[in-house]
Amino acid sequence: MFEKIDHIGIAVKDLNQAIRLYRDQLGLKIKGIEEVDQQKVKVAFIPVKETNLELLEPTDPCGPVGKFIAKKGEGIHHISFNVSDLEGKLKQLKEEGIELIDQEPRKGAGGAKVAFLHPKSTGGVLIELCEH
Repeated sequence: MFEKIDHIGIAVKDLNQAIRLYRDQLGLKIKGIEEVDQQKVKVAFIPVKETNLELLEPTDPCGPVGKFIAKKGEGIHHISFNVSDLEGKLKQLKEEGIELIDQEPRKGAGGAKVAFLHPKSTGGVLIELCEH
């Protein structure tokens, strides 16, 4: 089942500039920064109570976030829900007719297992399922 919103992914062109906005102007704390080679992004985590903001800077313009920014500009990229049984949830959703981007979980930021649902099946919203 969906347990909570894990994070909201925000695509940014310049991670350092975005960090200055969220940290220096909005007063939020940066929890950590890491690069996720498989997703071709550099990520900064910003905790806000029980959820996080995830700032995503593309490391390759041909990666998913790079293409997103080229097409739609900066902004909300995805919403991630925490689940306890990612494989089981993917199987259930597929059986219910939801189109999956990821048929199997893959490694995400922060050591999580993640999988994405196609926006064609979710009202135009890119949804990530995340298991820590």
